Amino acid sequence: MKSLFFTILSFAFFALPAQNPLAIPSTLSGDSIYLTLQYGTHSFFNGVNSSTMGVNGNILGPTLMLNRGQFVNIFVDNQLDDTTTIHWHGMHVAPENDGGPHTTIAPGSIWNPSFTVLDKAATYWYHPHLHKKTNEHVSKGIAGLIIVKDDEEAALDLPRTYGVDDFPLVVQTKDFDEKKEIIVHSNNDDIVMVNATVNPYLDVPAQVVRFRLLNGSSQRSFNFGLSNDLPFYQIASDGGLLSNSLQMTRLLLAPGERAEILVDFGQMNGQTVFLKSYASELPNGVYGAAYPGMMSGMTLNGYNPNPLNGSDFDILQLRIGAPTAAAVVSVPTGLAEVTPIDESEAVITRQLTFSPEQMGPNQLNGDFMINNVFFDMDVINYEIPLDNTEIWELRNQSAISHPFHIHDVQFYILSRNGVAPPLNEQGRKDVVMVAPQETVRFITRFETFSNPDVPYMYHCHLLTHEDKGMMGQFLVTSPLSVPSLNEDGNLRVYPNPSGGTVIIEADASVPLERIDIIDQSGRVLRSIDASGVRDHVRIDGIARGFYMLRILGNGQARYTKLLVH
Repeated sequence: MKSLFFTILSFAFFALPAQNPLAIPSTLSGDSIYLTLQYGTHSFFNGVNSSTMGVNGNILGPTLMLNRGQFVNIFVDNQLDDTTTIHWHGMHVAPENDGGPHTTIAPGSIWNPSFTVLDKAATYWYHPHLHKKTNEHVSKGIAGLIIVKDDEEAALDLPRTYGVDDFPLVVQTKDFDEKKEIIVHSNNDDIVMVNATVNPYLDVPAQVVRFRLLNGSSQRSFNFGLSNDLPFYQIASDGGLLSNSLQMTRLLLAPGERAEILVDFGQMNGQTVFLKSYASELPNGVYGAAYPGMMSGMTLNGYNPNPLNGSDFDILQLRIGAPTAAAVVSVPTGLAEVTPIDESEAVITRQLTFSPEQMGPNQLNGDFMINNVFFDMDVINYEIPLDNTEIWELRNQSAISHPFHIHDVQFYILSRNGVAPPLNEQGRKDVVMVAPQETVRFITRFETFSNPDVPYMYHCHLLTHEDKGMMGQFLVTSPLSVPSLNEDGNLRVYPNPSGGTVIIEADASVPLERIDIIDQSGRVLRSIDASGVRDHVRIDGIARGFYMLRILGNGQARYTKLLVH
């Protein structure tokens, strides 16, 4: 437990001026992407190293730059001594590629999802999703952004030079012990950071600048705004561009939510502005407000004292300098064609109720359920027919807000307590915060992908709640679905290690389409048409080395294996 002395030091720490240059994550692009999950150390505080986890580095991960329509082949090498997963948050991929808790990556193994990018231009992110371990792995540092580009976004005059006028901002809070080690399970997250940088500053040009905001915190909501109420313009929500840019002075983002904003610094050369969280304006019942429960008498262990709760605080100092040579100098008004799904197209309304395990004034210190049950890995909560259009009605009967996230799809919010959502929530979303005693309705369509075995997830994105079972799962089913490929039943790959020849046998119930041999740089060395094969495929003449064997069947059934010769 922290001492009073340490708490006072923490409070004093926030009073210090920004003093560390903001770290900008590197980028990865191309059709083959290699990610290594690893241990590391990071100096959040001058002269002290803290134990961390990261992707291709000590903490956080590179920003993945993808294009709509691109086929991408990703290799995730788990060099941790713990099993984990990687989930592509917000992206529309097949369930076997989604990285939920059923798609685990054992220590020392490589996971190789491959898929065509079907998503609109937006800011997505990736993070672990192992049941009961999500909060630990994210808190220790495994998270990164995904930027998807498309022709619609490219046609607009927007800032898009990464790290120059287009900046990724992963905003988080963490708790540390006296040795400056991260405390995972804590309600006293009193250290603010952006891109793993504490007390950060950023030099920005005197022109229109784009910020890609991610609330990557375990629990805290941020009420973003600029000092002196400088206006900004939201241009995108979780899943893509809005129809028009919206002038705002406040933007509330719950954990897991993203937004893209433009700020016009054109007449401010030489000035300094702060990106802040106006937490004093948060209503009761939001983690980050003065009172985390809807009633002031409800307490959460460890929540106070904390200088962040219910108080305005600085997140990032912005130092405005000379404009660039190719500056964007105006904010576009019209952005994209946004066509919500009409409510009349829905074939079913599903009701999901959020409730505490125990009602009463101490409920915040307990666990939370969806429809009166906790998550069970062996229980499928819904089976949804492929191409179903559905309304999901979220009812929060607890005393704290829950940011609800669903995998596989983007949705359109229909209403909050019977009233149309604000304009900035009328675009594509995959996270929505549901306040205490509020009912939120959204509409979505479950299209493209189905799998009879591997489910998608839905859950509260307060990671402490998710880890304790505030989660469910659903299968998207189709009468045309075929079994997944696996060596326990319908597939054999032998010998491995090979002597130059590999034999691949598949049950006739899962017709093969293509077999790829991929080298360590991601190049496909050999691609074999296996359609129509009824017995086996023989691969001869493989040089000595390590390869990935990728087998595709029926368009969706994929199997990947490390091949050694």
